[in-house]
Amino acid sequence: MTARTPSGPTEEFPAEEFRTATGRTATDGTATEEFRAARDFLLAHREDYATAYEGFSWPRPTHFNWALDWFDRIAEGNDRTALHLVEEDGQRTRLTFAEMSARSNQVANWLREQGVRAEDRIVVMLGNQTELWETALAAMKLRAVVIPATPLLGPADLRDRIGRGRARHVIVRAEDTGKFAGITGGFTRIVVGGPAGGPVGAPTDKGDTGDGDWLPYEDAYTRPDTFTPHGVTHADDPLMLYFTSGTTARPKLVEHTHVSYPVGHLATMYWIGLKPGDVHLNIASPGWAKHAWSNLFAPWNAEATVFIHNYTRFDPARLMAEMDAAGVTSFCAPPTVWRMLIQADLSLLRTPPREAVAAGEPLNPEVIETVRRAWGVTIRDGFGQTETAVQVANSPGQLLKAGSMGRPTPGFTVTLVDPVTGVPGVDEGEICLDLSTYPVGLMTGYHGDPDRTAEAMAGGYYRTGDIGARDADGYLTYVGRSDDVFKASDYKISPFELESALLEHEAVAEAAVVPAPDPVRLAVPKAYVVLAEGWEPGPDTAKVIFAHSRSVLAPYKRIRRLEFAELPKTVSGKIRRIELRERTAAGSAAEYDEGDLR
Repeated sequence: MTARTPSGPTEEFPAEEFRTATGRTATDGTATEEFRAARDFLLAHREDYATAYEGFSWPRPTHFNWALDWFDRIAEGNDRTALHLVEEDGQRTRLTFAEMSARSNQVANWLREQGVRAEDRIVVMLGNQTELWETALAAMKLRAVVIPATPLLGPADLRDRIGRGRARHVIVRAEDTGKFAGITGGFTRIVVGGPAGGPVGAPTDKGDTGDGDWLPYEDAYTRPDTFTPHGVTHADDPLMLYFTSGTTARPKLVEHTHVSYPVGHLATMYWIGLKPGDVHLNIASPGWAKHAWSNLFAPWNAEATVFIHNYTRFDPARLMAEMDAAGVTSFCAPPTVWRMLIQADLSLLRTPPREAVAAGEPLNPEVIETVRRAWGVTIRDGFGQTETAVQVANSPGQLLKAGSMGRPTPGFTVTLVDPVTGVPGVDEGEICLDLSTYPVGLMTGYHGDPDRTAEAMAGGYYRTGDIGARDADGYLTYVGRSDDVFKASDYKISPFELESALLEHEAVAEAAVVPAPDPVRLAVPKAYVVLAEGWEPGPDTAKVIFAHSRSVLAPYKRIRRLEFAELPKTVSGKIRRIELRERTAAGSAAEYDEGDLR
């Protein structure tokens, strides 16, 4: 009589042996079904916020591996496109769900041969290329921990990530290997796209960067396309370590688990409004959290296609042509991209997406109205952080209120806490998450920094550091970062509100408002302005913008000083207002004073 492997782990055949023998997870029939049930509930109520919010509960599996328990399941025999890349030269790459599963198995098998083990940290510094998605899935299958890194980083940033992240492996594009010269340590170096020091065909020999040989990633494609995992994945095992973008301080190291991002981004799927079969375009740089949000977990949770147009210089007309050609049904972009898009002819997009969303910073009402007039689609704001999935959003079907970022997403209980007294339930205060029912889509903490973690989780709330206001219907409006809001003549000023008012004028492409020292009022609002095409910096343009400020803002809010300048930003595109505050405090001969020009 032939012995049979049981359908799931048993007392006689525990989880680890079950997994090793069968090549399947210990969660067969349990975690996957719970995940699918939660996902399908949100899909069924995608335009019924009240039912979705009241009826949703997080799946909380003991063991879960998203790549094995979800992606590989939906990939079985699935010839629908999972990933569609279009290069600037027009070259296209399409990979089906089944192909992505097989290729990630090959990569996982090869990485295991190179010494990658469970909980090893891997710095992944790749662009929007197939190897990025293959590596993400392969690392999950191996239970390795990914430290995402944008290719824009320099040697000093990489040294910090390898050191603080205790990385044992790096996977890097050929053209970026030189950045690792001189960075010492016992980590495996893997190069993608050719020999170290250049692209495919470059005359550089492997290993010619000073610190150890570079292993060619392409060798992975010679390995078997079936994969047998070793050991079970615990839900609270670490999955990703994210260095925050650092708008005000040294980047924090945010730790996420095998459920906090994969399962947590069910909320993000719901916000975007994704459905099976959708084609989703999200413009985000690899290495930042929003890339994982909307180019990995949210679309593949929904069984949608991830579409990417790789460009070196943003071209709105070309982007819209590619969106039409690919049949994009949902589109997410940061405010910077939306602001550039509305400078172009939006009618070039023949078939606008069904869903349009924005995240990263609040989107100004003028941009939303311009897109609505052109496409008949309303851009829906969402609020979240590297530390979380989307916490607050305007989801499909909700009544939209001008200026509001919506209501708490399913699974998140949001409370406004007075930042001074700590009293919860106020109408305006710090946006906080109630930890009495710990939301799955929240980090475990700041890795290696228990003091900062304790501060962020103090008093039974996760504190975002952002200020918001709640109306009688539960809608939240973003006010600003707690360290960006300032007082002028004893009035509280929200930079975002003033920036939104400035963007209503056709001369203003981008704006950032900070406090400028004033001997009478303590501080007055100063605007740094990037002009739209066709406008020239100078006193005449400054007069026009000051006049607009007086016409749309209350006297205590209006812009008193103005300077034309490019806005300093993090590599993830967020405005570094701390740098502008420091520049303002130091004084500038290039600024215009409203009183001098009237």
